Amino acid sequence: MHPLRISHVSILSCVGAGTKATLDALRSDRSGLQPHRGQSGLDTWVGEVAGLDAFQLRDDLAAFDCRNNRLALRALIQDDFPNAIAIARAKYGADRIGLFLGTSTSGIEATERAYRRRQPATGALPRDFHYSETHNTFSLARLVAQVLRLEGPAVVLSAACATTAKAFGNAARMIAAGFCDAAIVGGSDSLCATTLYGFRSLGLTSSGPCRPFDRARAGISIGEAAGFALVERCDAQTDRNAILLLGVGESSDAYHMSSPDPEGHGAGLAMRRSLAAAGLTPKDIDYVNLHGTATPAGDAAEDRAIVDLFGPQIPCSSTKGHTGHTLGSAGIVEAIISVLAIQHGFMPGSPNTEHVDPEFRTHYLIKGGEGPINRVLSNSFGFGGSNCSLVLGRRK
Repeated sequence: MHPLRISHVSILSCVGAGTKATLDALRSDRSGLQPHRGQSGLDTWVGEVAGLDAFQLRDDLAAFDCRNNRLALRALIQDDFPNAIAIARAKYGADRIGLFLGTSTSGIEATERAYRRRQPATGALPRDFHYSETHNTFSLARLVAQVLRLEGPAVVLSAACATTAKAFGNAARMIAAGFCDAAIVGGSDSLCATTLYGFRSLGLTSSGPCRPFDRARAGISIGEAAGFALVERCDAQTDRNAILLLGVGESSDAYHMSSPDPEGHGAGLAMRRSLAAAGLTPKDIDYVNLHGTATPAGDAAEDRAIVDLFGPQIPCSSTKGHTGHTLGSAGIVEAIISVLAIQHGFMPGSPNTEHVDPEFRTHYLIKGGEGPINRVLSNSFGFGGSNCSLVLGRRK
């Protein structure tokens, strides 16, 4: 594929608002996970973004008001992202910038609230419930387009935990096909009872903070986050030190609805395809940002896939000990973390992980450290075998 320049990013998660707060958390090995205090009563830890309940949407966006859209809007208006989009809009035109976004929860939390307020006699939902602007997944694109004044092609996909990684592939293909000259890639996923109860029913949530690749790992800590990236065509003026989207690899192994192929075949195929798309070999990658959810089966399968492709030497870690598993937004969050790692020469560690599983063979980083990084492979693997790997970095 033709590389695309990642010219600007914005990120919001439980470790803080913006790239600076995120980098500070990574460098200090700080986790944003806390015990869940919601009404569900579940014994688990979550990565909750503070202040969302008090965050107000402006009057013309009132119909979009739900936790997921508040999360997205807060990410959109920080890190000088609106100014970057204004410059791109002037350069390309509002109709030549595409939106390729993702979410898995969308505004389900608003629907949960609405169902609690149904009319007792008829079961009718309250009149102030706006399904199309909240629960409907495309509400995210409508909100972003309205806020950033964009008129180009818009897509919102939902592919479990690979969602916003796969959005990069959509953007790359649409730019290559000539439908747009630049794109905003990203998305938002927020905490809600549906996901908390759902993952709990599958036995996948941990009663403590998640511990990726640890010998005592016991499940995921669900988080919430939003992130966005502006990607553009490269041209003669593109700086050789620019951070690029070099390759995207996707696969669908369909091994099981909620468990990965234990041999890691689908994960390995996505990684190999991303390297092939980038025209690179495993030796060209300096660090792997693992999917690493801290489930017994998931981490074991990924360990095997990494060693089969890269061998046991390549440094790798999961950053979900910082942010929790942010589900549909995990791909964009970890892509942005990978961009920060390249820009600042820093390999993130894994807070909460104490003792790497002795059966694993990967070079897993418990503590972060400085070091030159030119190219990163970032993994996102979802339910149903929906896999995506991204290669990000500088040209060879």
